[in-house]
Amino acid sequence: MHRERISENVFWFQSEVYAQVTAGVVAGPQWAVVIDTLALPDETLGMREFIEHELGVPVRYVINTHYHADHAWGNCFFPGATVVAHARCRDLLDERGKPSLESARKQNPALRQVKIVLPHLTFDSGELNLRVGKKNLTIVPVPGHSHDGIAVLVEEDRVLFAGDAFMPLPYIVDGDVDDIVSSIKKIGRMGLENIVQGHGDIILRGEIDAAVKENLTYLSNIKKFAKAAARRKSDGDVEPAGIEESGKSRVYLGGLADALHKRNIQTLVKRAREE
Repeated sequence: MHRERISENVFWFQSEVYAQVTAGVVAGPQWAVVIDTLALPDETLGMREFIEHELGVPVRYVINTHYHADHAWGNCFFPGATVVAHARCRDLLDERGKPSLESARKQNPALRQVKIVLPHLTFDSGELNLRVGKKNLTIVPVPGHSHDGIAVLVEEDRVLFAGDAFMPLPYIVDGDVDDIVSSIKKIGRMGLENIVQGHGDIILRGEIDAAVKENLTYLSNIKKFAKAAARRKSDGDVEPAGIEESGKSRVYLGGLADALHKRNIQTLVKRAREE
């Protein structure tokens, strides 16, 4: 697992195991806030070890940016912490997370020690604020990747933990393309120093405008392609243009980018036909 200090008492973690998924920690003098967990128990436990032994504080809050397994299944490794999320995240973890975990356990023995912990503190509109030492965290809705997406802004440092609302390749299969466009535009107007993407590397201030523009261009292009494909073909698979032809620079994401891109296209074509 990679780890980096972004600013004073603000840290970033990135998985070396699955899809470059990320998580964060904001530490105060008495306790810390974890923003998302990682895909497998060993890496989430490694985060906890760093917080408790290197930073010397317990974890009081865990914020889930959305309900997906690689961001929320590690809640159980912070016993006693209050889990914070969007109200829809709680519903989705209960409705989808629990059966998904039962199925995944059969394929991956490492998940046997995982159990779903539902959020204790939720909100469904507006903003939520949390003070950690000298840092003020503002939690805001950013739907689109999923319907329960939230982001966490560290106000003093202008660092945004964006969850999967901002990724090297936008992914909308479990969400809505128009919502994610709105969320990305919102993020682009926030005057940030850094964006911590839900997957991939940290985006620095001088790179933010280009990253926002590129993601919006990609989404516009695949939406146009899907509408044209829906009119052109009534059935069968649709072979999309490649990622780079759709307006994105080369994307790695642990080798998953091409598969995610194809699922984006298939989803948009299906929705366009239904409309």
